[in-house]
Amino acid sequence: MIIVGLAIASTIAGGSVALAVRGDGDRGPSTGTVAAAQATDPASTDGSAHAVTGSGTPSAPASDRPAPVRTGPTSGKTGGRSAADLAEVAPASIAYLAGRYRISSAEAARRLALQERSAPLADRLADRFPAEYGGMWLDQAGGGLLTIGATRPEVVRAAVATEPDAAHLRVVPVRHSLAGLTSAAARLARALDVTAGTDVVVDQRANEVVVLTGGGLDAQDARLADALAAAGVPARAQARVAQGTIEKACDPRYCAQAPMRGGIRLDVPRDNGTVGGCTTGFNVVGKGGVPYVLTAGHCVVSPTHQHVDRTWHQYLGPKVRVGIESTAPVLAENAYPADYAIMPYQNGAIDDWAYPRRKTGSTPSLVNYWCVKDNPRCTSSRDVAVTGLVRVTDVKAGWVVCATGSAYTPKPGEVYVDSGAGAGYLPGTRCGEVLGTASGGIDVRICARPGDSGGPLFTEADGKALGILSYGDDGSGPCTNPNEQNHYAPVSTILDRVNARTGGTLGLQLATQGPFPLNTRP
Repeated sequence: MIIVGLAIASTIAGGSVALAVRGDGDRGPSTGTVAAAQATDPASTDGSAHAVTGSGTPSAPASDRPAPVRTGPTSGKTGGRSAADLAEVAPASIAYLAGRYRISSAEAARRLALQERSAPLADRLADRFPAEYGGMWLDQAGGGLLTIGATRPEVVRAAVATEPDAAHLRVVPVRHSLAGLTSAAARLARALDVTAGTDVVVDQRANEVVVLTGGGLDAQDARLADALAAAGVPARAQARVAQGTIEKACDPRYCAQAPMRGGIRLDVPRDNGTVGGCTTGFNVVGKGGVPYVLTAGHCVVSPTHQHVDRTWHQYLGPKVRVGIESTAPVLAENAYPADYAIMPYQNGAIDDWAYPRRKTGSTPSLVNYWCVKDNPRCTSSRDVAVTGLVRVTDVKAGWVVCATGSAYTPKPGEVYVDSGAGAGYLPGTRCGEVLGTASGGIDVRICARPGDSGGPLFTEADGKALGILSYGDDGSGPCTNPNEQNHYAPVSTILDRVNARTGGTLGLQLATQGPFPLNTRP
């Protein structure tokens, strides 16, 4: 299998195949040898877009930063939306919960309402009870309970007794507060000369600190055993990359109409003349409204991508220009969870992908929500407006989220780049469950295939961006394993990382409107 950071390749018919990385411009098989696109000059871009504030400034090393400001799905609210409201706007999430846990649609909607309230509740508890609050997670298998860890359960239990749906809030004893674990993670990161929040993380459900090996820290590092022993809290080491484990929407394979949205196909020529596939994640905007497209870093950063990569939609025809790998500065890495490529548009390409110059009314940044057969409650493909992001520190185990990908293996006679998805897999949107963030990214139970890499992970009900697909369990063809796991690089981690590396000069942020034509605003 091929996973981010490792270079163990399989060869099929002379082409490199990605079995664990979820499809890319580097490793998926191609339909044949195609002359690589010439790319010598970065595209000069300009434009304008509105953005989520707070994510585009350079950040200090995680070990020295104060606790992050949380921006969950209903940040600033105490009540959140009703279950009836969520049943209207999140039918596929309702269907996932109802099918997975054999519950009614009404119960599934209640659980989604509780999910929306969880992040602001976590903020309040962390602020009021820093020595007692130990983290939280949604226990879907245990009855849809929001489980809250506390060093003094009686104190926190009294504080949440009047919360909405209090009957489904469960306070359990833990040994360590979340603040204590976070401080211990920062100390441990400094001792190992790695980054807290990326290389050393907190597993809230386990009430432990986790050191992630592979990449920045070798599992055989001589310092590791002593550092874990001296952590002062339960701490363990594990491998970062687990083994084996608005009607505008359009078919992700054939979606060349504006505006650019997350979840459509990108074809990437390799050095050896073959072509691989990836998926757009989210629109990103820099200072002055300069537009970019976010996808996975391993699509352009690998041993078979030594030239300046250009990406295309439908490379074998009509070959529509999209982005170009940024080289000055370099805006791509291939080291999960920093698996990202923030790509400016090729010269002139923004005119193909921006909202029309005379567009009036709403111009939101979009994610393509495309119905597939194994998303049974999705009866009308549509676009979801991106309203903001959820920082990885706020993502909770048990949340229901959705992902869109464009992986595809063509049928006989079809002229289309084979991403390595396997016959019978259909590109589109699927919903599933967050398993946790102990990998440093976002671990989910959602089916995906090679070619879905870079595709967006988001909340269906309110359009919050969470991450982009990096890697996952081996798989080919139709989705048949309900326990398949895949792993997403957090958008918050990516934006913090790239802004820190560039000194904040680009001011990159998640876009919530646009993209727009050059030198125009809506």
